[in-house]
Amino acid sequence: MQSISGKRIVLGVSGGISAYKAIEVCRRLVDAGAHVVPIMTENAKNFVGPTTFSALASEPVHDSLFNDWQGPIPHTRLGQEADLILVCPATARVIGSYVAGISDDILTNTLIATRAPVVVCPAMHTEMWEHPAIEANIATLVERGVHIVAPEEGRLAGGDIGKGRLAAPATIVAHVAEVLDPWSLDMSGLRVMVTAGGTRESLDPVRFIGNRSTGKQGYAFAEAAARAGASVELITTVNRPDPAGVEITRVTTAAEMHQAAVAGAETADIVIMAAAVADFRPAETSETKIKKGDGVPTITLERTVDILADLGQRKRPGQQLVGFAAETNDLITNAERKLTKKNADFIVANDVSAPDTGFGHDTNAVTILAPGGARDSLALASKFEIARAVLRTVVAARTPSE
Repeated sequence: MQSISGKRIVLGVSGGISAYKAIEVCRRLVDAGAHVVPIMTENAKNFVGPTTFSALASEPVHDSLFNDWQGPIPHTRLGQEADLILVCPATARVIGSYVAGISDDILTNTLIATRAPVVVCPAMHTEMWEHPAIEANIATLVERGVHIVAPEEGRLAGGDIGKGRLAAPATIVAHVAEVLDPWSLDMSGLRVMVTAGGTRESLDPVRFIGNRSTGKQGYAFAEAAARAGASVELITTVNRPDPAGVEITRVTTAAEMHQAAVAGAETADIVIMAAAVADFRPAETSETKIKKGDGVPTITLERTVDILADLGQRKRPGQQLVGFAAETNDLITNAERKLTKKNADFIVANDVSAPDTGFGHDTNAVTILAPGGARDSLALASKFEIARAVLRTVVAARTPSE
């Protein structure tokens, strides 16, 4: 969050039920060292009081074009002085007015009167979010360079389930930090393929051999690459919310992942093999459920295809291949061996026995290894931050011709 510290961030709160979440966003921004300037629309006051934001932000709420406590033409001053404007939540009305250039309140006036980066966090009911007018407005904002933090899927105000719920405060603040990051990651024009999750190898119709991978790190790579402007295909075995703008290919077994990965790698500039692929599978699969009354079965295993090694052999000139080494001992030795044997450009090694790292956790700590002995250790951080750091290293290693 270092990129937030010392920045002047205008927080625009519009009239949606999720306005209460903007309180947590405000607190997080202030805690990260930002000077938060709150703007509230009249409708926003129906959901949360101005006193709350005046108390938690860095200065009192601005809510009028004509009676602002700092004097006349507040929108011009606020727009010019801002390092970033964050609209959270952004209702359908505010989004539509912003797109059309309709300056009918202090928030839309400030949005139109700024050259600072703008981050918009839509929140509305599913039917509204999926309406063609909203889809067209969001597409227009993206074309104009506005950053969109897509809403999440979950329980909505009406009690039903669908997409449209405001993104989590932590996600929003992380996106703000990313936009303000002077070392921002630009992957425009690149095609990235990412694998995620653990494969499942069937024993019978109800049982399988698998592993503890949840796919969180792979999904973080897909999201980070997509946010940075890359075209991304995510080949996954798990059912997690789809990252915005990412093409999803779902598989189950190592063989299915191999087939999808080979096809996807044909057009990929960067291949991120974050999935935990099973090394073995049953040599025979029972077509019916194995019954315990038949005694303890003997299971003969056979090797699955080594996807990383196969992709290493198929690697095109200019293509970058990133593998992973999840180890419990001899981390660097095993990772170095894998780097050479698989013909990878990078190996991301992590000790899955260490606290708060590896499978199932939201955080990770890794060491990036490259040919020639280069190493870069990344301390414990969110899996999204780990993904961005690794991608920065990969992109930095590309030659200008690539």
